[in-house]
Amino acid sequence: MQILLTNDDGIYAPGLRALRLELQKLGSVTVVAPATEQSAAGHSITLLTPLLVAEVLDDQQQFMGWAVEGRPADCVKLALLELLKEPPDLIVSGLNAGSNAGINVLYSGTVAAAIEGAFFRKTSIAVSLEYTKLKPLDFPRAAGIARQVIEQILAHRPPEGSLFNVNIPSLEKGPIRGIRTVPQNAVPYKETFDRRVDPRGRVYFWTGPGTGCPEPHPDSDVDALRDGYITVTPLQFNLTDQAMLQKMSQWTWRL
Repeated sequence: MQILLTNDDGIYAPGLRALRLELQKLGSVTVVAPATEQSAAGHSITLLTPLLVAEVLDDQQQFMGWAVEGRPADCVKLALLELLKEPPDLIVSGLNAGSNAGINVLYSGTVAAAIEGAFFRKTSIAVSLEYTKLKPLDFPRAAGIARQVIEQILAHRPPEGSLFNVNIPSLEKGPIRGIRTVPQNAVPYKETFDRRVDPRGRVYFWTGPGTGCPEPHPDSDVDALRDGYITVTPLQFNLTDQAMLQKMSQWTWRL
């Protein structure tokens, strides 16, 4: 199996390195990832500046892949259209430091890279690890769990272009309670901004760290992850509101 591995934390992120080692148990892994961190870049792409590319070696000084001076979606585009000698059978994005559940799916560069892979009709899986404390995360252990989940997804032979979002609960919580297939919670998070004044008297704001989903939704990814379950959510990128489209087909339009 040919596997393309990418992320939004950057090619030197420990989560990517740990997941690469686990994915090598499934097949040949090539990394094409951002040269620097691109967290919350969403599905942005680079249009006005060149995409510089450099080969990167692993700890054994063996070829690992390419670092791209661009966004996660850029990396997948370049990999599929220019860099890879043969198309991958699977695209994996991660292992992200921090969960990508709920409305965060829309902001996540990790998920965006997987969506880009699905654009190209490749089975694509985004994988993230929740953290609850500011301490080093156990990426090797989480990567082993991620590989097991990926294996089970592939065992069901999903159609080409299938897209999945996987979140692993914080390992600080204790034993994982299981795996749940749940929908995305699309309720807006509670967010705050810290208002400050710089030495020149100019007002600026920093996004507060305490974001959270204010409403309980027990059958959603946010609540299942909070309760200690691995969440697996199938996604699609067609944003059309089919119910509203059906209603609008009966509207009368005039110029």
